[in-house]
Amino acid sequence: MTFDGKDKLWLSGNEAIARGAWEAGVSVASGYPGTPSTEIMEYLSSYEGVYTEWAPNEKVGLEVAIGASFAGVRAFATMKHVGMNVAADPLFTAAYTGIRGGLVILTADDPEMHSSQNEQDNRNYAFAAKMPMIEPSDPSEAKEMLALAFELSEENDTPVLFRITTRVAHVKGVVDTAEARERQEASIEKMPAKFVMLPGNARVRRAEIEKRMAALKQKAETLVENRIEQGSAKRGFITAGVSYNYVKEAFPDASILKLGMVWPLPEKKIKEFAASVDELFVVEELDPFLENHIKAMGIACTGKELIPSQGELNSFIVKKSIEPQSIGKVYEPIDLPMRPPNMCAGCPHRGIFYGLSRMKDVFVSGDIGCYTLGFLPPLSAMDSCVCMGASVTVAHGMSKALGEKGKGKIVGILGDSTFMHSGITGLVNSVYNENYTTIIIVDNRTTAMTGHQPNPASGSTIKGEAAHSLNFEKLCTAIGVKHITVVNPHDIDATRKVLKDEVARDEVSVIISRAPCVLLPEEIRRQKPVYFTDLENCTGCQACIRLGCPAISWNPLTPEEALARGYKEKQKGHAMINEAQCVGCGQCAAVCKFEAITLKEEN
Repeated sequence: MTFDGKDKLWLSGNEAIARGAWEAGVSVASGYPGTPSTEIMEYLSSYEGVYTEWAPNEKVGLEVAIGASFAGVRAFATMKHVGMNVAADPLFTAAYTGIRGGLVILTADDPEMHSSQNEQDNRNYAFAAKMPMIEPSDPSEAKEMLALAFELSEENDTPVLFRITTRVAHVKGVVDTAEARERQEASIEKMPAKFVMLPGNARVRRAEIEKRMAALKQKAETLVENRIEQGSAKRGFITAGVSYNYVKEAFPDASILKLGMVWPLPEKKIKEFAASVDELFVVEELDPFLENHIKAMGIACTGKELIPSQGELNSFIVKKSIEPQSIGKVYEPIDLPMRPPNMCAGCPHRGIFYGLSRMKDVFVSGDIGCYTLGFLPPLSAMDSCVCMGASVTVAHGMSKALGEKGKGKIVGILGDSTFMHSGITGLVNSVYNENYTTIIIVDNRTTAMTGHQPNPASGSTIKGEAAHSLNFEKLCTAIGVKHITVVNPHDIDATRKVLKDEVARDEVSVIISRAPCVLLPEEIRRQKPVYFTDLENCTGCQACIRLGCPAISWNPLTPEEALARGYKEKQKGHAMINEAQCVGCGQCAAVCKFEAITLKEEN
């Protein structure tokens, strides 16, 4: 669309960042899917002139971007906040090597843990790794500030961290567009003193980091993205990112110092602003990052004494924290009903977790993915979940701690994408150091939790082009696993037998539970049978209900209703299948012992 002679687009933050990367002249981009960052790479892959890829994990993705930067082109790496932990090894050393082509590393933090195992404030990485960090507050700023980040990178010979949060990633806004910057031509330039981090070289580069950060601190004082919005002198706010919007909504007349670069900080500007207001507040999500550094400057301010340090903020929380007496009904948030997560109808993971749920003495070490929902009732078949790939190594550690007592009692379960992310090395360790765990790879042929991104086992790239598909059986054989069994998790009885047999082994075994995700496009298009409940045969045993399938519901009956229908022993109700939701996996029919669940096409 066009307004006032300028091209404008209505974009989400992630769409705007993808657009910004293209406009900034990025040549190579690599990342690992993880909410709230996933869509950036997906959108960027649609732009011409940019090489994009899904990496097996964030460490690989960042190292690919570093390599592209060493070749003299602009490079971009994306990940969610916990992915930065995986990428931390190359991250810290990249601060020493510096760059040739601009290098920007995006971290998408997730306050409130909408889809994450922890809350983590990655501004702390900027401080610890001695790198500048940029933080936009809306989609328009996200696009414009990405260009700034690349300029700062090249002007100061440094990677630049670019922080967004869930709200900025997914909110929509009007974004000005521009033509793409001309991309640099890649070349090889040997610079061993700069790029080979042996101690002698690293010590020299360490001194360069201090010079760079001092220069960036001076730059922060004049950076237009660090701006003062003059208002009432009674109360002033220092804020950044999405928190700026909440402050503007809650206190529209207040003076604000909005920081676009959140590290290093403009100390002189902060002191001048603090002196211009009667009372100073720092509003930020999660850690008191700005607050602590501002107090270290000797400036009195109020922050986490009033503002929560957990979860997302909003204008209501900010207003209530600072002026609780002024809150009226107009600020009251709407209480929405909870929507508990659940595996989809026909999810192949359900079959394997149903089998595990029947093995009450087995400890199930879980992992990150759709299958983490196996923790929830009625399956309740997961006992730990720490981080990507930890299912394998936690199981190994437990086996070593328990010794003989743990034999036949420890299972690790993880998905195909997670196995490649950080499970392979754990399995190598299990075989090398000889344990007796059973590792289950639930292979649904995609990275389902984050929106069905391809991975090295899916057979396609981020652009949908054909690619080599990793063979798990051969890989496990090469690692040294002697017992590898492939099961169809929809075959409930066969799956339970394999589980029982493999868990009883005295050495490492691997079960590959293989069935495609029901939401893959080819699965949606495929015509499938539909099951229904034969009420004459249903005894109300609730075996099918214990699968936890959202297509199956329980219809309770009063004793009078049960008697009126002729049910025996005052049956309490019966199961019903929503035929619109049923995808014909057949798991419910397999667990029903009374032939009460039947294929509709057979009648």
